Amino acid sequence: MASPQCCADPPTLSPAAGEGKVVESFGGIRAYVAGAQESKAAVVLISDVYGFEAPNLRNIADKVASSGYFVVVPDFLHGDPYVPGDADRPIKVWIKEHTPEKGFEEAKPVIAALKEQGVTSVGAAGYCWGAKVVAELAKANEIQAAVMSHPSFVTVDDIKEVKCPIAILGAETDVMSPPELLKQFEQILSSNSGIGCFVKIFPGVSHGWTVRYDSNDAAAVKNAEEALADMTDWFNKNLK
Repeated sequence: MASPQCCADPPTLSPAAGEGKVVESFGGIRAYVAGAQESKAAVVLISDVYGFEAPNLRNIADKVASSGYFVVVPDFLHGDPYVPGDADRPIKVWIKEHTPEKGFEEAKPVIAALKEQGVTSVGAAGYCWGAKVVAELAKANEIQAAVMSHPSFVTVDDIKEVKCPIAILGAETDVMSPPELLKQFEQILSSNSGIGCFVKIFPGVSHGWTVRYDSNDAAAVKNAEEALADMTDWFNKNLK
C-alpha cells in the first residue's frame, strides 16, 4: 500500500503550466503534448498521484521534447488527482479508483495514436504511481524503452517479465522502493542478457525527488536535472 512518503511534497498544480499545449483527446484521453508532431520517436510521460498539471512534470516534458521527441503526458487520473488531507478519500481509498492497471489499459490507445501519426519508436517514463504503469507497458511489449523513477507498487515478478530496455532511477531513502529492492531488480535484469538495463540509486535524496522538488533548492534541482539527463540519455540510446 502507498506510504505517507509516496505522497509527500505535493506540487501546486497549474493547468496552464508548460510550453506545450493541452489537447482534449489524444488516443481518447486528455493530454499535455510538447515537441514536434512529425518526430518519429515519442515519449509518454506518466505522472505520480498528483497528475498531469504538475509544473515540474510539464517542465520535464518540455525538456525531453527539446531533445527531438514528441512527448505526451496523458491525464490518466481524469482530472481527479490525489488531494492530501482529504479525510473522506485517503490514499488507500483514492487508489482503488485510480489503479495503475487502469492507467496501463488507457495507455494502449495513446501508443496506438502515436503510431498512427507516424511514430516508429515509443518510450515511456513514469514517476511513483506512473512507474507501475510503465512496468506493465514494458511487460506487454508495448514500448521500445522504459524509465522508472522511484517506482511504487513494482515487484520482482514485474521485473522478471520486462521485455524492453529499462532504466530505474531510485532514491537512497525510499519506503516504496528501497535500494535493496532496486538491487534485486538489477540482478534479475542483468541475468537476462537480452534486456538492456541501467539502475542507479541517488544518494541523499528521497522518494519523489525527480519530479516533486523545490525549484528554489539548488541541490534538489541539481539532483533532478541529473535524473532527467539519465532518462534522456537512455531514450537517446534506445529510441533513436
